[in-house]
Amino acid sequence: MKKTVLLKPIFLASVASLLLTGCVYRERVVYRQPPPGAPVVAEQEVVVTEAPPPPVVETITIAPSPGFIWLGGGWVWHDHWVWERGHWGRPPHRGAVWVPHRYVYRNGAHVFVRGGWR
Repeated sequence: MKKTVLLKPIFLASVASLLLTGCVYRERVVYRQPPPGAPVVAEQEVVVTEAPPPPVVETITIAPSPGFIWLGGGWVWHDHWVWERGHWGRPPHRGAVWVPHRYVYRNGAHVFVRGGWR
């Protein structure tokens, strides 16, 4: 009977310690250069009916891990202006640069130019 009474707290303490400790996880990031002759992504332009609304002020959070960069939010044209929230993103390859979406007024027309990784 005494053995059972002593084993129960020991068992509970060992189970609790297993539940309270976490696993160690390490992510390895490998950047590769795009293959020679890979196609260059062309900018997509859309003639729109109106200028976008004023930008929305966003709070930049802490990066989830090293190697991520903040991709700010912006207005995107989907038959009307829609705000795409900013988020953390990882470059697809070393040397990649994020070019944000933008809006230009050219030759009397409103033009939305989609951004992306270059």
